[in-house]
Amino acid sequence: MSGPDAQRRAADAWFAKADNDFLDIDNNMAASRTPWDAVCFHAQNPAEKSLKAFLIGHGCLPPGTHDLVTLLAECATILPTLSSLQGHCQLLSVYAVSTRFPGSGIEPTAVIGPTVVAAARRARAAVTR
Repeated sequence: MSGPDAQRRAADAWFAKADNDFLDIDNNMAASRTPWDAVCFHAQNPAEKSLKAFLIGHGCLPPGTHDLVTLLAECATILPTLSSLQGHCQLLSVYAVSTRFPGSGIEPTAVIGPTVVAAARRARAAVTR
């Protein structure tokens, strides 16, 4: 990556991928039968991509991890107020993998699902101001 323009283009590409994840979430939530496990799983993805986009936009190579708390810690070194997203990142991390397989004991419902999606949207909004 060389220069601010290249950084911005690369970050925008990551944000565009996050937008597609949100579109997937919105489509699933609009379905006659919402697959809350899939919605909650997919909510982690745009948060991860948004945090990585933020790092890339600031000239940093994001760590090769899916751990939102780790990514957030890196982002907070650039913008300390982002540490307020800690709880949101922890919530999203719970639903990132465990909901993908039966027997995890975690089955998201319409009660928690919108909260998980809102956490992802808050993460995105915080890094795109």
